[in-house]
Amino acid sequence: MQHLDETTRTELEAAAFRRLLDHLDAHKDVQNIDLMILADFCRNCLSKWLVAAAEERGAELDYESAREYVYGMPYAEWKAKYQQEATPEQQAAFAARQARKQENGNA
Repeated sequence: MQHLDETTRTELEAAAFRRLLDHLDAHKDVQNIDLMILADFCRNCLSKWLVAAAEERGAELDYESAREYVYGMPYAEWKAKYQQEATPEQQAAFAARQARKQENGNA
């Protein structure tokens, strides 16, 4: 992608991000804890990254607005409709991942 000008690269990155959000929206059955276990990020992380990016650029974006954008609806509504209680197996897998991160100094 080095051959692309910055504007084109930014537009492609933005399009890929929007497609990721569409993909996550189409797969609401994939729980945030599953994403955290497998990829060490979730929908809430994306929201926090948006807020951080806004802050870096001097733009105003609060966390709840970012979450509504990422989730496609208010977080409380998404949580009530789609979020399931984490199973003991998911909790154990998440704890193991966190422990590995601690061991590797990636906390």
